[in-house]
Amino acid sequence: MTKNRIDLLLKVFDSTFDKESWYAPLKPAINGITAEQASWRPPGEGTKTIWENLNHLIYYKERLIANLENREWTNHLDGDATFNLTEQSNDDQEWKKVVERAENIHNRLKEILSKTTDEVLSQHSLEEKMLDIFLHDAYHTGQIMQVRKMQGSWPSHR
Repeated sequence: MTKNRIDLLLKVFDSTFDKESWYAPLKPAINGITAEQASWRPPGEGTKTIWENLNHLIYYKERLIANLENREWTNHLDGDATFNLTEQSNDDQEWKKVVERAENIHNRLKEILSKTTDEVLSQHSLEEKMLDIFLHDAYHTGQIMQVRKMQGSWPSHR
């Protein structure tokens, strides 16, 4: 029974990151943009950059992984501070490091999930936490796509 639940969680996890389903996943949404594009802030109060959104997603996955690995989490940030996990710049190499960090953290969480057991799934409320991660990723991926459309960097499929 658990294997089916875990397989379903893994499938949905991949669809929020790099395997397109009926909505665009995160990896293609950040693919091919420069640090300057990632740091561009749309007009309006309370808007976030692509870089800030990716920082935010990384933070919550890293915190979940630390919890699942029984490691002490010392990087306590409030919700707003998570958007500034890494410093934005126009340095493409720094942006590339953040993108790689997002991919590495996704792969690490996927590895943990694929090796989990019924006990871990229940004990850590992992299934519920993963569903929250899926929804959170999809929500912020939509924001990233909207920012790209506003700046004119979203590919046109005409």
